[in-house]
Amino acid sequence: MKVIRGIDSILGIIAAAILVTLLAVMLFMGFTQVVLRNLFSTSILWGDVFLRHVVVWVAFLGAIVATGEKRHITIDALTKILSEKGKKIAGVVTGIASIIVCYYLTDASYRFLVDEMEFGGILLLDIQRWIFQLIIPLGFGLMMLRFAVKVLEDIIELITGKRQVSEMEEVRDA
Repeated sequence: MKVIRGIDSILGIIAAAILVTLLAVMLFMGFTQVVLRNLFSTSILWGDVFLRHVVVWVAFLGAIVATGEKRHITIDALTKILSEKGKKIAGVVTGIASIIVCYYLTDASYRFLVDEMEFGGILLLDIQRWIFQLIIPLGFGLMMLRFAVKVLEDIIELITGKRQVSEMEEVRDA
């Protein structure tokens, strides 16, 4: 479990680093577009298309990071009345459901990506459209993996009664 948790932590760090980088690129590009339009009555031709695709990347990377930290959107109406063990069991059930949903979305988006690779065209600057869409199956796949790690941690905690603390949490809490 330690190896799996380590890989999950590394994936989270990489996703967060790419997320921060793309946010900076997105802010810079958006600011540049506004300045060029308002001051010089021009813009970067492919800037808006690029920004739209960067937003998709930022959304998926944010979801990957949030999933690994268990900070994704949840519906917790039932957890208000459940015991701690009941909450953990409900978390395992919803985690398994999330894994299943992410599996089907990964599969569907992979099929879409394969079609784009075969039939798609150029999006901007001679870059194939599918390269920008790669985040869709990659994002759902990594979310599925991170949900699986969290479900395994919760199952181990239910069985042993001990909370599994990752090295990242130890460093963060220190």
